[in-house]
Amino acid sequence: MTDELVKKDSGSQFSRKVAGGLMWNSLTFGFSKLFVLVTTSILARLLTKEEFGQVAVAVVAINYLAVIKDLGLGVALIQRRGDVDNAANTVFTINTMLGFFISALVIPLAPLIADYFHDPGVVPVLRWLGVSFAINALGSVHMIWLLRDLDYRRKFIPDMGNTIVKGIASIGLAFAGFGVWAMVIGQIVGALTSVILVWIILPWRPRLMIDKAIAGSLIKFGSSIIGGDILGTIIDNIDYIIVGRLFGLAQLSVYTLAYRLPEMLLIGNLWVLGEIAFPAFSSIQDKPDEMRVGFLGSVRLVEMIATPISLGLFIAADPIVRVVFGDQWLEAIPMLRVLAIYAWVYSIGFHIGGIYKAVGRPYILFNLSIFTLIILVPSLLIGARFGVIGIAWGHLIAVLIRRVVSLAIATRFVNVTLWDIFSQLVPSLRAGLVMLPLSYAVLYATAGFAPIVQLILVVITGAVSYLGVAWWTEKENLFRLLKAVGVSKKA
Repeated sequence: MTDELVKKDSGSQFSRKVAGGLMWNSLTFGFSKLFVLVTTSILARLLTKEEFGQVAVAVVAINYLAVIKDLGLGVALIQRRGDVDNAANTVFTINTMLGFFISALVIPLAPLIADYFHDPGVVPVLRWLGVSFAINALGSVHMIWLLRDLDYRRKFIPDMGNTIVKGIASIGLAFAGFGVWAMVIGQIVGALTSVILVWIILPWRPRLMIDKAIAGSLIKFGSSIIGGDILGTIIDNIDYIIVGRLFGLAQLSVYTLAYRLPEMLLIGNLWVLGEIAFPAFSSIQDKPDEMRVGFLGSVRLVEMIATPISLGLFIAADPIVRVVFGDQWLEAIPMLRVLAIYAWVYSIGFHIGGIYKAVGRPYILFNLSIFTLIILVPSLLIGARFGVIGIAWGHLIAVLIRRVVSLAIATRFVNVTLWDIFSQLVPSLRAGLVMLPLSYAVLYATAGFAPIVQLILVVITGAVSYLGVAWWTEKENLFRLLKAVGVSKKA
C-alpha cells in the first residue's frame, strides 16, 4: 500500500512538473512572439527591403548550418540516464569545438552564398551572424540541463532575455541609422545575453573533457536524429532559397514578412500543442477507443482556434499589413492571404505526428518528410513561373497533398475514417461561414477609415460573430478548451 502511495505521489509530482513546464513554455513562446512582432513592426518602418533581405538570406544559411551545431548530442543528453555529469562535460566540449569551427567555416562560405543570391552585401552580414554559433555553444548544455529537468520556469529567463535585449538593441541601432547592422548586432547581443543569464541561473560549471566511450554512444544516438533535422530544415527553408535566387532580396523580404504573421499567430502555436500531443497519446496508446476519441476531439478543438485566426488574416490582410508593417510592404498582402489558407490546411491534424510516435511508428514522419520534399520542390518551381505569389500557392498545394496523405495513413493506426476527421471541421467552419460575410461587410463599409480603426472594427466583428456561433453550437467543447489551457469552468 505504501509503495502504491509513493508511486501515485511520484506520478502526481511528475504530472505537475510537466503541466508547469508546458505553461512556462507556452508563456515563453507567447511573450517572445509578441515582442518579436512588435520589434519587426518597428524595424519594417526603419529598414529597407534590401536590408531585410540580406538578413533573411543570412538567417537561412545559419539555419542550415545549425543542423550540425551539436550533432544531435543535445537530444542524446536529454535521453541519457547513466554517468550524466561526464556526458554533459563531453557534450559541452564537443559543442564548443563545433561552435567555433562552424563560426570559422562561415568565413569562406559567405562569398559563395552571396554569389548564389547575387548580393555581395550578404558576405559581412553572414560572417558576423556566424559568430553566434560560438556564443550559443557556450550555453547550449546549460539549456539542455534545464530541459532535462523540465525547468521551463528558469529557462524563461535566458529565452526572454535574448528576445528583449535583441529587440531593444536592434530598434535602438536602427533609429541611430545603423541599417542592416542593427539587426546583426541585435542578434549577437541577444545571444550573449542568453548565455550570460543561463550561466547565472544554473550553477553547473563544465569541465573540458571528452570521454570517448560516452561520446561514441551519444553520437550514435544523435546521428539517428540528424537525418530528420536536415530534412526538416530543407523543407522549412527551400522556399526562401528559391525566392531569393529567382526574385532578389527585396522580394525575399516581402515574402518573409508575409509568412511571419501566420507563423507567429498559428503555426508556431501548433508546435507548442504538438509538445502536449505526444505524451498525451503515448499514455493511451494501448487504449484504441480512447485514442480515437482523443484524436478526433483534439482535431475539433485545434480547428476551433485555427479557423478564426486563418480567416482573420485572410479577410483583414490589407489593414493588417498597413498597420503592422507600413505602406512600403503592401506587396505582402496577396501573399499573406494565400499563406493564411496554407496555415489553416497545415493545422488540420497537425498533431498526427504524436500518434505515429505514440504507436511506435516514428519512421512514418521521416517518410512523410521525404514525400513532402518530393512534391514541394516542383510545386514551388512551377509556382515561381507566376512570381512570388506563385511560390505561396505552391506551398499551399503541397501542404494540401501532404495533409490528405498523412491523414489517410493515420486511419490505419487510429480507428477513424477520413470522413470522421473532416466532420470535426464542421463546427469551426460553421462559425467561420458566419464570420466571413460579416467581417467582409465591415471591411468594405470602413474602406475610407484609418487602417488601425478599420482593423479594430473588423477584428471585433469577426471575434463576436465567430465566438457567438461557436458558443451557441459548441458550448461544452469551448469549456473543454478553456480547461485545456488552464481556465476552469468555475472561472
